[in-house]
Amino acid sequence: MSGDGGERGTTARWVEKHRPLYLQATRHPFICGIKDGSVNISAFRRWLAQDYLFVREFIPFIASLLLKASKESDVDVVLGGIAALNDEISWFRKEASKWGISLNVVPQMANLEYCRFLQSLALPDVNYSVAMTALWAIETVYHESFSFCLEGGSKTPDELMEACCRWGNADFGQYCRTLRKIADRCLETSSGDVVSESEEIFICVLNFENDFWNMSLSEL
Repeated sequence: MSGDGGERGTTARWVEKHRPLYLQATRHPFICGIKDGSVNISAFRRWLAQDYLFVREFIPFIASLLLKASKESDVDVVLGGIAALNDEISWFRKEASKWGISLNVVPQMANLEYCRFLQSLALPDVNYSVAMTALWAIETVYHESFSFCLEGGSKTPDELMEACCRWGNADFGQYCRTLRKIADRCLETSSGDVVSESEEIFICVLNFENDFWNMSLSEL
């Protein structure tokens, strides 16, 4: 697992620099449990309901990037991401119906804190490089995690394969690589302060993702 598609931009260096934290987020026991078939289905059900709430907060964050994107190509990529989220919301509702899960649940603390983080990144004064770094990191953690569950030798339960394919497929991987290229391009021309802030945001995303997986496994 490279996390960088073989390219050595700023984001790839961060992945290597913070490798233990990156592995915590992308090879979490929740994900490993899906891959080896040992995951408790109640944990998956908990994740499904909580992630639905998160995605609803994710939409205005991505939409805020449209106001900051200066290149037409970036706008097209962000618009594509927003369009995909419409389908994603429908998928969550379909899955909830299939599993008999109510999506009208109270967000747990890890979810609330992650959503507040997203809201702070959607503010007009947040630098585009910083926000794009966050988008790249969030999407990449999901792709790296769920594509891991699709690797050869995996024992992912049949009923969880659709969820893994949603974020682990090659097209989503290409989208993540496109986000990484945009982030790297922006960081190349950013000030040292912005680059440092973006790295801190990357670390924050990894910690929030790890906390979200932990929440999914929690019995509370």
